[in-house]
Amino acid sequence: MSLRSPLGKVLGSGSAKEGADHWWAQRLTAIALVLLGGWFLLALMQIGDFGYEAVRNWIGRPVTSILLLLLSATLAYHSLLGVQVVIEDYVHGPLKIVSLVLSKFAHAAVAATAAFAVLKIAFGIA
Repeated sequence: MSLRSPLGKVLGSGSAKEGADHWWAQRLTAIALVLLGGWFLLALMQIGDFGYEAVRNWIGRPVTSILLLLLSATLAYHSLLGVQVVIEDYVHGPLKIVSLVLSKFAHAAVAATAAFAVLKIAFGIA
């Protein structure tokens, strides 16, 4: 006895086996963002002065730099997952593929720019 639908038997196309991975990735990045976001808010409250030098010195600390890199990468990935779901659900036709590709490039560009900015400050180049 098979649990596959008659159409699935004929077409040979069952589940893409990607839904659970995507769902788990969204949940895990959400948990990571709660933790990293909490750290970020607490750390911002401890800076006191938001002058250029104070913020630059704060970002220049090794632990802060690492956590900011993790925060920006996790934010970009979580956003990519969410935007992908919206595009897959509401955009149809050839525009769907174009939108998915542009979304991936845009999120990669944002993550790379954030990483570049943090690393530039962390290594004292800026």
